[in-house]
Amino acid sequence: MDNKVIIKFYQDTYREQIAELIVNIQRNEYQIPISQEDQPDLANIREFYQQGNGNFWVALHGDKVVGTIALLDIGNEQTALRKMFVASDYRGKTYQTAQLLLQEALQWAEEHQIRQIYLGTTEQFKAAHRFYEKNEFVPVTMDQLPEKFPVMQVDTRFYCRNYQAVMT
Repeated sequence: MDNKVIIKFYQDTYREQIAELIVNIQRNEYQIPISQEDQPDLANIREFYQQGNGNFWVALHGDKVVGTIALLDIGNEQTALRKMFVASDYRGKTYQTAQLLLQEALQWAEEHQIRQIYLGTTEQFKAAHRFYEKNEFVPVTMDQLPEKFPVMQVDTRFYCRNYQAVMT
């Protein structure tokens, strides 16, 4: 198998692998006491994320899900970036999985005329903070979040990426 990771839209055939990947990273790498049952969106990805200007993508290495990312439509031409997870063996420069996933989501946002993408993360995801900042996300305070932004209980840091409106 080569080093090529491909990005695809979510399909139900990936549901179990997605849940396993996400919960494993949350619990075993970051000791966040969360289960699959605590995340009902994982059981209804199509209904939860693939609505309006939202979508969900998987990174695949062969048939194996090695990463995920989602945009949740929160109205007013804004989305929340959610479920950004990459298996530890697929992080970094070799596979560039995180960058490929984010590029796909950013391209989608641009094509769907999203004005802002917001995200929440936890204090311990230091590499994620650097990654988002490198990709033009700027820190924002909780009171700067849109009213419909879904703040997760574990989220303590927030970011926003703005798109400039193009006048023709």
